[in-house]
Amino acid sequence: MSTAAEAADNFADQVLPYARQLLSVALRLTGNQTDAEDLVQETYAKAYAGFDTFTPGTNLRGWLHRIETNAFLNAYRARHRRPEVLFHSLEAVAMQHTSASSAEDVALARMPDRDLAEALRGLPRHLAATVYLADAEGYKYAEIAQITGVPLGTVMSRLHRARKQLRDLLAGQMPAGTSRQPQAA
Repeated sequence: MSTAAEAADNFADQVLPYARQLLSVALRLTGNQTDAEDLVQETYAKAYAGFDTFTPGTNLRGWLHRIETNAFLNAYRARHRRPEVLFHSLEAVAMQHTSASSAEDVALARMPDRDLAEALRGLPRHLAATVYLADAEGYKYAEIAQITGVPLGTVMSRLHRARKQLRDLLAGQMPAGTSRQPQAA
């Protein structure tokens, strides 16, 4: 087997076990299946191109999620540099031609507690992503900080605020369905 083929096999053996986790986080970041799959594909392409920079024995999962988060943030920033009129009009046309729910809506609809699902939808995207990474994916605070690119203290405060808002929403103290504007980091 050639050296390039061995490197490709080594890469595949190490990163493919994380495919489900990468897709899960991508769904939370993008909000729909197609974009999530594209984000995972881009993550794998960038990870393969930079695999020689990965230090064996360190946190491969965190490294992959950092690449995924950076790819998402770069795409998000690029989208927001485009003229809004064109972007919003194309988005409106696309919404008219599709009746499928986002992957996030599908996943939340399957939750046994509809009140909890609705409360999660009511959180700002950056808080929902943080609480998702901590409580659903089981990441440690330091890993979430690495994945999202924010300081550890910010992760802890976001998690605190997200959980408090979830409690308030579930207790009926805040109106559900607050605007979920995507936010970088």
